[in-house]
Amino acid sequence: MSFSRRALVTACALAAALPFAAQAQQQGAFPYGKPVRIVNPFPVGGGPDGVSRLVADKLSRTWGVPVTVDNRPGGNGFIAIDAWKRGAKDGTDLLLLDNVHLAAYPSLFKKLPYDPAKDFDVLLPLFKTYFFFTVGANSKYKSVGDIVADAKARPGKLNYGSWSIGNPVHLGTELFKSATGTQMEHVIFKETTQLYTSVSTGDIDFALGSAATAGPLYQSGKLRFLAVTGPQRMAAYPDVPTVAESGGPKGFEVTGWNAIAVPRGLPDAVTEKIKRDIEQALTGPDVQARFKSFGYEPFPVTRPQFEQFVKSESQRFGDVIRKANVSLD
Repeated sequence: MSFSRRALVTACALAAALPFAAQAQQQGAFPYGKPVRIVNPFPVGGGPDGVSRLVADKLSRTWGVPVTVDNRPGGNGFIAIDAWKRGAKDGTDLLLLDNVHLAAYPSLFKKLPYDPAKDFDVLLPLFKTYFFFTVGANSKYKSVGDIVADAKARPGKLNYGSWSIGNPVHLGTELFKSATGTQMEHVIFKETTQLYTSVSTGDIDFALGSAATAGPLYQSGKLRFLAVTGPQRMAAYPDVPTVAESGGPKGFEVTGWNAIAVPRGLPDAVTEKIKRDIEQALTGPDVQARFKSFGYEPFPVTRPQFEQFVKSESQRFGDVIRKANVSLD
């Protein structure tokens, strides 16, 4: 074999070995060559599910391993949390949480099947959203002020709907009742479709609803949005006033959000990598387009800022839950 041929064979062997060398070099780095899953307490097809799937696809490309979404709806999210707790503890099992899991349930349940202070390390929120005061197209209410006035004139006669006890819509309305000093009847529906259909027909006086849940009936003209529960009008709904602009209490806000959590106690290098790569995934134009379609907004905060926000929300929900004497035990 000539020198040139030997050199060529050696070069080819080295080239073939490079991927394995790179893989060996990465064996000690997250995600360790393992598949990753995002355990999701929401059903397939909703806004949180759609966002999590877009993020999973981008993480799969970044990490070079399959990243899948494992939907485990039902049971107040406890089914998903239990499945996640029985999974990997190295960060390759991520968990999607709702705001009520972290900020409301500790006050609603005397005993939870999880401990937020010990089980979770919440890395970052994926998005935030606000809710609309929704009424039927033919409703007599033209503003939030009209609802407040009627509720005060007829204590306990108005009704509002949601799909369970302790969900963001229910607790958000309890916050509204507390802020306005009114009493109203809570009517529970099995699913959001039934809820907002009943609002559109006038069977229910009003309900809080997001752009994702109530938006289709609003777009078809069967619902009206009286106000948004954010600090300012939403860019996608510039004609919908804030609660204060609609005659409601000043400063009234109800925010919904989803966050990603990992097992508490992971190395900082792992948690920071997961957080950084998810933040990068959220900047994609397809994710931003999904945000816009569901009325979601970016929620860029540091981990200390988000921890403080969760504490504040927990105190806020806890106060109104105790005042309303709401319990799920």
